[in-house]
Amino acid sequence: MILNTDSMKPIYVQIAEWLELEILNSNIKEDERIYSQYQLADMFTVNPATAAKGLNLLADENIVYKRRGLGMFVSPNAKQFILTKRRKQILEQMIKELVIEANRLDVSESELIMMIHNFGQDDKEEEQL
Repeated sequence: MILNTDSMKPIYVQIAEWLELEILNSNIKEDERIYSQYQLADMFTVNPATAAKGLNLLADENIVYKRRGLGMFVSPNAKQFILTKRRKQILEQMIKELVIEANRLDVSESELIMMIHNFGQDDKEEEQL
């Protein structure tokens, strides 16, 4: 992953989100040791304090836990916690924006639901090909 230094999103948040993706993709599993702040700093060419802030963000959310003298490890059920968090934060925001735009365009609720349903069907057909 390449960090976007022009983004409004702080670098430490981007690092935390990248680690979350690594957990979601099962590249880092439950109770497995996660990258250290120095490894992350080296990987992303950032200050170790910035990398530590990203790790601490995950620790504050109980996605990772610390073992004194050993480092940080992925918490049990971290994957499910991340999925739940992202559903709530990302999908709810996207749905809110979709509904607002649909109202602006005078799209009825039933039309919007049909569009979503049809999109889901098209997506399933593409997966089968």
